[in-house]
Amino acid sequence: MGGGAAVSFRAGGGACEREPWETVSSATLAAASPWRTFRWHRGQQHYSGVYWSATMQDHVIYESRLELARLLFADFNPSVHHIGAQPFLLQVEVGGELRRHIPDYLLITDGGPVVVDVKPADRLSRPEVAFTFAWTRPLVQERGWRYEVWSEPEPVELENVRFLAGFRRRWLFDAGLLDEIRAACLAGGVVGEVAAGLPERDPAEVRAGLLHLLWTGELVADLSVPLGPASGLGRRS
Repeated sequence: MGGGAAVSFRAGGGACEREPWETVSSATLAAASPWRTFRWHRGQQHYSGVYWSATMQDHVIYESRLELARLLFADFNPSVHHIGAQPFLLQVEVGGELRRHIPDYLLITDGGPVVVDVKPADRLSRPEVAFTFAWTRPLVQERGWRYEVWSEPEPVELENVRFLAGFRRRWLFDAGLLDEIRAACLAGGVVGEVAAGLPERDPAEVRAGLLHLLWTGELVADLSVPLGPASGLGRRS
């Protein structure tokens, strides 16, 4: 299906470029600026904004609260090294007509590029949505890349990730304190015990440092249940 497919993207300085989809590199697309940016207007039905990403050390745009949720999960994932929003315009002839689609995100991960479309679960069965995803998926997969359609996450997990995102800025944390927390967690433990286990340190600072290490993935906990003082801690394998 990939024959004749093309991709348009905004290179340095915002200039529009076009290349064959089969040969364009993921590095080229990752370096591109967003194909489109969000707009605000009175009465709009979606919630647009910008999010400061620890992965990118820069702001990333989103066009809905659901896109923001996917952005949080990407930023939280240690295997993700690049997050590009509205990364390119994909074009291909399907059924005798030229079809166009702008995915929501391009992620560069340890396992390779991932093209992500974000859509509420109750809209996935709409014919136009299903049709677009049906021709986008094989184009992406023919490149050896992964294609993901992402809908609402589990609410508790989302709330945990959203909470941990408040501790994502590494420069706010004392490196010596983080080393002490790492040492205290060598044998595991629970959040409350570790937070109280460094008596010469401010408990609030210890707790914040511990939550930062949960954000970075150095420490892990069960995020399917609410985080709290009794949450068990482990080390990433």
